[in-house]
Amino acid sequence: MLRPFAAAERPGSARGASELTAAPVVDVVVPVYNEERALEPGIRRLHDYLSNDFPFSWRITIVDNASTDGTRSQADRLARELPRVRTSHLDRKGRGFALRCAWGASDADVVAYMDVDLSTGLGALLPLVAPLVSGHSDVAIGSRLAPGSHVARHPKREIISRTYNLILRAVLATRVRDAQCGFKAVRGGVAQRLLPAIEDDGWFFDTELLVLAERNGLRIHEVPVDWVDDTDSRVHVVSTAIGDLKGTARMAIRFARGRGRVDLGPFARAPLSDDFGRRAVSFSLIGAASTAVSLVVFLLTRAPIGPIGANVAAVTATFVANAWAHARYTERRSRPRWVRSLALYAGAIASTSAALALVDAVTTSLTAQVAVLVATWSLAAVARFVVIGGSR
Repeated sequence: MLRPFAAAERPGSARGASELTAAPVVDVVVPVYNEERALEPGIRRLHDYLSNDFPFSWRITIVDNASTDGTRSQADRLARELPRVRTSHLDRKGRGFALRCAWGASDADVVAYMDVDLSTGLGALLPLVAPLVSGHSDVAIGSRLAPGSHVARHPKREIISRTYNLILRAVLATRVRDAQCGFKAVRGGVAQRLLPAIEDDGWFFDTELLVLAERNGLRIHEVPVDWVDDTDSRVHVVSTAIGDLKGTARMAIRFARGRGRVDLGPFARAPLSDDFGRRAVSFSLIGAASTAVSLVVFLLTRAPIGPIGANVAAVTATFVANAWAHARYTERRSRPRWVRSLALYAGAIASTSAALALVDAVTTSLTAQVAVLVATWSLAAVARFVVIGGSR
C-alpha cells in the first residue's frame, strides 16, 4: 500500500525543515509506472520551472505505481537531491489509485497532476491553478480541444479522443471538451469531498471526477494547452478506450438511478436564485431549431405518408435531441426527465394531429397545414417550458 513520503530536502537545512513542515499552496502529483528513462529529465524540468517561474509555494509528489524497473530508486534519489520533492510507493497500478492516495494525503490548498513526460507545456500550469487559488473555480483541466490549444499527436489517438469526448457529451451531457488530458487540478477541500464518491482507480478516474464535479454544480475551468504526444507512452489505447466506455455506461446508469450527489459542505456553490432569462433564451433557440428540422421532415414525408403521418414523423425525429438539449441547456441537468418528456411528446402528437385533422376537413392547402403545425408546435413548446424548463 502507501509507503510514507520520502524526505524532500537534504537534512540539516533550516530552510529545508521549514519547507517540509509548511503546507504548500500547490501540490503537483506525478504518477509514474516504469518510467525510469523519462522520470529524471521530466522531474528536473518541472522543478526548474516551479523554482524560477511559479509564484505560489509548491511541492512535487512522485507516486510510483508498483514499477518493476528502476523508477522507484530513481524517484527516491530525486527526492533526496531536489528541494520540495517527495515520493511515495504503491503496491498496485492505477493512475486513479495514485491520485486518490496522493491527493487524499495532501495538505495543499490546490492538488494537481501531470504526466511525467510533460506532454503539456508547463506554461499552462499557472493559468490552470490560479482560478483555484483565488476561489473562482473548483476544478481546472487542460484541454487539447479548446480554442487556442496547439496539439501534435498521432491521427489514431486524435480520432479516439474526439470520438470519446463526443460520446461523453451525448451520453452524460457534459460540457467538458477534453476529459482525458493528463493535466488537471482541484481545490484541496473539494478533492477531499469528491474522492470518496469516485469508484474508478484507473484511467476513467479523470472523467468520473469531472462529471461528478459538474453534476454537483462545481465550476470547471478549461485551459487551452500546447500538447505533444509522447511516443514512448505506457498507455494501451484500445484497452483504455474500452475501459472508458464501460465507465461511461456505469456513470449513465448511476445518474439514471438518481445517484451521484456529493455532500460538498462549505465548498458547495449556491445556485442562482433566478436564471429565467438565460433559460428562456436557450429554450427559444432550441425550439426554433427543432421547429425548423421538424418542418423539413414534414415537407419531405407529407406526400408519401400523408399529413398526419408526416407530423408524427416530424415530431418523433426531433424528440430525443430536443429532450437532451433542454436537459443540458435549460434545465441544467445531466440527463432528460424522460417520463415528463414522453408525456409531452405524446401530447404534442395528439394535439398537432387533431389540429391537422380539423384543417384537413376544411382545406388541403399546404400553407394552412404548415401554419397550424407551427402554431401547435409552438404551443407544445410553451407547455414544455412551463412543465419542465420553467421549473428546476
